[in-house]
Amino acid sequence: MADEPKIVIGEHVFTREDLFRQDEEARKRRAQLPFEEKIRILVELQKLARHWGGHDVIVWKI
Repeated sequence: MADEPKIVIGEHVFTREDLFRQDEEARKRRAQLPFEEKIRILVELQKLARHWGGHDVIVWKI
């Protein structure tokens, strides 16, 4: 597999397998977060979406 294509993200070089493995590990870590932290992250994403021009984006008040 020496000729396997590489994926460059910033300064990091990945194989497709590496990238999928890291994505799966990150998904498992996020799944373990407490519910309150998941909601806090969601609200931050809502704010980001509104800032990017989503004028009809609802930002929850928590």
